[in-house]
Amino acid sequence: MTKEEASPVNLGDPSTSNVRTIYKYIHDKGIQSCQMVMGLTILEEGSVWNSIPPHTHTRRMEVYFYFDIPAGHRVFHFMGEEKESRHIVTSDHDAVVSPPWSMHFGCGTSNYGFIWGMAGENQVFSDMDQIQVTSIH
Repeated sequence: MTKEEASPVNLGDPSTSNVRTIYKYIHDKGIQSCQMVMGLTILEEGSVWNSIPPHTHTRRMEVYFYFDIPAGHRVFHFMGEEKESRHIVTSDHDAVVSPPWSMHFGCGTSNYGFIWGMAGENQVFSDMDQIQVTSIH
C-alpha cells in the first residue's frame, strides 16, 4: 500500500504545536489482519506533541517506534496512569511499548515521526479512552 492510499488524516492545530498526519495501513478498513492495527504519524515542522489528547487502549497494547529525530534532539514519551505519570527519553530509532492500562503521548524538542502498532482483540482505530491533559500528575 502506498502512503497516499493509507487513509491519511490531518489532525492538530498550530496553536497547540501538534499538526500531524496519520497514515493508517493495517486496520479494519485497510490491509486486513487478525489482531493488528498499524500506521505512521508524521509531525509537521514546528509541531512537537504527538497523540494529544493522551489516551489508553484498554482492549489492546501499542508500540511506538520513533524516527527522524534529529541528532541532538529527544522525544519525551509519557506513560503510566494519569494520576501517576512517568516518562521515557527517546532518541532516533528507539521504541516504547505501552500496555493497555497505560496512557501514552509524547513531546519532542523537534518534529519527528513514529510508526505505531497495536495488537489486541479490537481493531477499530478510534477505540480509545481519552485523558484530559489537566488530569495528569
